[in-house]
This record gives sequence, C-alpha cells and structure tokens, in this order.
Amino acid sequence: MPTTKANDRVQLVFSLFDADGNGVLEADDFELMGKRVIEAVPEAAGSARGRMLDAFRGYWETLVRELDADGDGRISAEEFTAIVLAPERFGATADAFADALAAMGDPDDDGFVERPHFTALMTAIGFQRPNIDALFDAFQPVDGDRIPVTTWADGIRDYYRPEKAGIPGDHLTAGAAR
Repeated sequence: MPTTKANDRVQLVFSLFDADGNGVLEADDFELMGKRVIEAVPEAAGSARGRMLDAFRGYWETLVRELDADGDGRISAEEFTAIVLAPERFGATADAFADALAAMGDPDDDGFVERPHFTALMTAIGFQRPNIDALFDAFQPVDGDRIPVTTWADGIRDYYRPEKAGIPGDHLTAGAAR
C-alpha cells in the first residue's frame, strides 16, 4: 500500500516531468527534460550524458509500453501513479534512471557527488532550491560537502518505493508547489 508521502513524491515528479506543462506526459517531455539535465553538468563525460538521455528515453518507453493502451502517446497523472508505485512494473526503469542521474553528478568519476553538481542537476529537473539543499543535507555529506554516488542512487530508488516513508527524498515534497 503506497504511503501518503509516496503519493506526494510521485505527484511532484509527474508535475516536473510534464516539461511543457500541458497536464500529460509525452515523449517530448522526456527529451526536453533529458537535455536540460545533461546541460546542467557540461563537464560530464559523453558516456554519462548518453546514459542519462537513454535513461529518460527508457523511462518514457516503459510508461508507453505499460500504460498507453489507446496508443495516443500521452500518459495522465493517474496512469503515471499506477505504474511508478508498482515496483514490479517499474523497478528496472527506476534503477537505470537512478544510476544514470547519480553518475551525471560525478563528472570526475571519484565516486562522489559534490553539492554544486547535485544542485545543478536537481534544479534542471525542477526541484526547489530549499528542498534540494535539505535533501543533500539528509544524505549526510562527507568532507568536501559531497555524498557517495551510491547514496544518491539508492535515495532515488527509495523515492519510487511505495512503502517508504521518512526517507531523505521526502524533503523534496516539503512545501513544494505543484
């Protein structure tokens, strides 16, 4: 059973992924969001940038395959919630997305995401700065104001788990306008 926090997290992600603001998700939303994200860390390796674009495209392809029964190429908020909160249907896609986004934040490939890269990526997605800072702090940064790549990737995975509450990702919905 999804927690209230899980539903809040998913509704926020839907609103952010609706890059053109028309109330539904379409392939162009994921292309636009992917481009915004890879532009946020220009020093990221070409392979990380390609992996990120592939993850956004894979996210879209999973949604269409699982939900677009009428073939109109559009996903509503209700349809989105149904799949994203079903790890058995969406888990592999969330894993690929988590790994790709976290890797984008580590352009020097040292295993850590520094706050400026984290902030740039999360801002490109559309999260609010106070929420971004609260999330980064919840990951308990280590020396140099950085977090392990694996910590962020695991945090992203937790964000999509319907049974999870009280996780660092809940900082993203606190006071977030939709």
